[in-house]
Amino acid sequence: MKPIRSSDIGSYLYCARAWWYRQQGVESANQAELTAGTELHRQHGRKVLAAGATRALALILLLLALALLAAFCTAQLI
Repeated sequence: MKPIRSSDIGSYLYCARAWWYRQQGVESANQAELTAGTELHRQHGRKVLAAGATRALALILLLLALALLAAFCTAQLI
């Protein structure tokens, strides 16, 4: 028996007919659109990863700035 994956359930809930065709091995007629959609998702994933890296860098720079400010204020008091 073939295991049921969560993507199979999602595909069936979205469109039972498309799920059935895929189970029968029928190729989709809109391969160009599917390829374009896959590339769009890949680009979006890269942007999300870059945004996360930028946010982490901003947090590190903020902490560094606060540490330098604390060091400067401490040096002024001494």
